Amino acid sequence: MPCLYISTNVNLDGIDVDPIFSQASKAVANIIGKPQHFVMVILKGSVAISFNGNKDPAAYAELVSMGGINRQVKRNLISTLGSILQAELSIPTTRFFLKVYDTTTAGQQQQQQPNPNSTSSKL
Repeated sequence: MPCLYISTNVNLDGIDVDPIFSQASKAVANIIGKPQHFVMVILKGSVAISFNGNKDPAAYAELVSMGGINRQVKRNLISTLGSILQAELSIPTTRFFLKVYDTTTAGQQQQQQPNPNSTSSKL
């Protein structure tokens, strides 16, 4: 189940955020190749964020997914989600940062690291 968590310093009071939820969940599902009903989107506003030394509108997002992530998918996610935030919250795409975490590759990387307590690494 992909989960997209978006934090922004924009005050969301009085803003219709429904289009952000629907567009973001649809974009994540389409780009990653997962059913939309598995996508979770969390949006938090009025977060203290400073980017490039100022507090102009900005956003930070994290996407966690079990598979479906590669370099091109990351590029598409950054571009598409950045465009959604620009259109809906007037956040410039240059002030949007996305961290992508694939839980399936994290496990593979962990398995490949040698265990310092194993006998083979002490030889």
